[in-house]
Amino acid sequence: MSNTTPNLPHVVIIGAGFGGLQAAHRLSASPVRITLIDRQNYQLFQPLLYQVATAGLSVDDIAYPVRAMVKDWKNVRFHMAEVRSIDCAAKIVVTEADTLSYDYLIVAAGGATNFFGLANVQKYGFGMKTLDEAVNIRNHLLKMFELASHEQNPEKRRALLTFLVVGGGPTGVESAGALSELMYHVLAREYPDLNFKEARIVLLEASDRLLASMPEALQEATRSTLVRKDVEVRLCTQVADYDGEKVSLKGGEVIPARTLIWAAGVEAAPLTSTLQLPLDRQKRVKVRNTLQPDGLDDVFIVGDAACFEQPNGRPLPMVAQVAIQQGQHAARQIHLLLRGQDVLPFLYEDLGNMATIGRNAAVVHMGSVQLQGFSAWLFWSFVHILRLIDFRNRFIVFAKWVWDYFVYDRTVRIITRQ
Repeated sequence: MSNTTPNLPHVVIIGAGFGGLQAAHRLSASPVRITLIDRQNYQLFQPLLYQVATAGLSVDDIAYPVRAMVKDWKNVRFHMAEVRSIDCAAKIVVTEADTLSYDYLIVAAGGATNFFGLANVQKYGFGMKTLDEAVNIRNHLLKMFELASHEQNPEKRRALLTFLVVGGGPTGVESAGALSELMYHVLAREYPDLNFKEARIVLLEASDRLLASMPEALQEATRSTLVRKDVEVRLCTQVADYDGEKVSLKGGEVIPARTLIWAAGVEAAPLTSTLQLPLDRQKRVKVRNTLQPDGLDDVFIVGDAACFEQPNGRPLPMVAQVAIQQGQHAARQIHLLLRGQDVLPFLYEDLGNMATIGRNAAVVHMGSVQLQGFSAWLFWSFVHILRLIDFRNRFIVFAKWVWDYFVYDRTVRIITRQ
């Protein structure tokens, strides 16, 4: 079946992340033409992005070319371009290169960092949603140690060696734990002239708990593990401003620091704002239980772009499992429409939550099952290896983790020009 067959219904999928690729794969054997659009030519495994930022993995370990994935999907054409706008009334998608008409549209545009209006934090801090941002963090972290190694002023040196991570969710917890291991197990051996007692890792969380979706026992286990790893955990603490040299907290405290990693919030990609549809506070499109916006039966919104309210009134979280299941369901809905049948409500299956805090330490919550420590870390590692797309990626990531585990070494400590 050729993608160029003109008489077949045209399905346009925006976004080659978890949701978009699942939808394309499920539709790849259907009597439709599919155009998959993304501004990047790769699929990114975001759950391991923090390991690129902390010098544990390379960019190509957690990313895979989209064209290599879809090359055997005969009715799928990949289009690398940035979508400028969507006209749902005219049923067209406008990209930087051309204009595409569609019969069915799936918006899986993903998310972006939410800085909650803190312009200086956005300007001087580091988000962690893209490969470029992760590489920039890695370069910056390594450069701070190089600068500190010959800084004679003790106050400036302590500021260079102070690293703030904002956000007590999985990304913040995992980043703080990985940064601790990079500092105290790897870099401490390579900078003998530095006094690592001057170094600080501070994890700031605005609420009164870490990993808010986890049971209380796992939250406490997470906090205790981070403290053992020399991470200062500050709860009920909010950032007010940051100028690149000092962090101002609400309440008046000032922390001199040259590094602020922002993992405190996420919102939908800016594209959702062009749809002229009702949005929630995180700029997600409000959808019915069929994943369709009100008044649009040929459009499906999935993943981080969709605000899908559960029966308890709370929207589903912006995590990979939601995107995967919604992408699959959107494809199922189009199958039904092609056969002239009614669409079905989306039912989310909660597969649980997990987070790693470093070597031999993780927390896992799946239904009534709660794991922590070494067993949780093994389970977390196994699941994330399996979720990687390609066998090569799985093998290389596994090999690097084994090397790091036995040798206490990070393999990607290269400062690039990026």
